[in-house]
Amino acid sequence: MNWVALALISAALYGGYNFLIKVAAGSINQIVGALTLQIAAAVVGGVFLIIMKLTGQQFVVSPRGFFWAAIAGVVVGLAEITSFIVFSKGVSASIGVPIIIGGSVVAATILGLLFAKESLQWTQVLAICLIVAGAAILSAK
Repeated sequence: MNWVALALISAALYGGYNFLIKVAAGSINQIVGALTLQIAAAVVGGVFLIIMKLTGQQFVVSPRGFFWAAIAGVVVGLAEITSFIVFSKGVSASIGVPIIIGGSVVAATILGLLFAKESLQWTQVLAICLIVAGAAILSAK
């Protein structure tokens, strides 16, 4: 499967993930919700790791990779908590999810530019500007 198809599947899963946080947010404490989500994710990851091990698949684990994955875990934990807080305030999925996802695209782009020395073409700059404009329009009263 090519990377674009995988990226679209990942986007659909992230959309479902954010929608399900919205559904749960009014019925569970934000911290308990985020912890429950993380435990469920760890179980899914553990099942896949066991399957890999049982089928003899190799996987690389380096101290650098482990460190950055752990930092990403801290950041996603905080993102989950803040997402639960946002949606517990009654924000609709049709507004909150695009702002959260669009904002994450802009943040990741900035981090890539600053720390990974990535560059942008004019079409990518235009796309980022459209994301920012869309988030501004969605959040306007």
